[in-house]
Amino acid sequence: MAITAEAVRKLRDMSGQGMMECKKALEEADGDQTKALELLRKKGFATAEKRVGRATANGIIHTYIHHNKRIGVLVQVNCETDFVARNTDFIKFADDLSKHIAAFSPIAVSRSQVDLKIVESEREIAKAQVVGKPANIIDKIVEGKLDKYFAERVLLEQPWIHDDKQSVGEVLKSLIGKIGENMTITQFARFDVGVVPSEE
Repeated sequence: MAITAEAVRKLRDMSGQGMMECKKALEEADGDQTKALELLRKKGFATAEKRVGRATANGIIHTYIHHNKRIGVLVQVNCETDFVARNTDFIKFADDLSKHIAAFSPIAVSRSQVDLKIVESEREIAKAQVVGKPANIIDKIVEGKLDKYFAERVLLEQPWIHDDKQSVGEVLKSLIGKIGENMTITQFARFDVGVVPSEE
């Protein structure tokens, strides 16, 4: 089937990928925009997996202050080179990420960074909620409840502010695939005038 320039442009606007990549994806998907977009995302994820582990010694610290001046965010996003640290897509991601953190108030970048006391507390709560269920499925239910908790509270697993069908981690992988460099969300701090900091 013939792929029109308009279809290629539309896919490019949706994916941010180059014209040739979009045309190839549309040809592979027989002109189906949704399938083509999914193909581009998978290719991006594959590229991202190859980049994992490469040193990310450059990057930026981005700030965001909400319009009411009561919520502020500092976020550090690292990449491999200073060149990418100045890339507009990279900077836009850091800006969107800081707004996401302001809106969704995650407690850690990844689940491995969540305090073990919090994990154990959530596990005990989940166990208490499944009392009386068959023993052979309790562990599975508890782990499912923990996964749901992490998806709500851990940055990389939260649904992305601009597209809740993708997690923050998936959006990051797509960007890695698009730019061709490893990137990491290193750390963040969220400040809220309405929340008193813990003294611990």
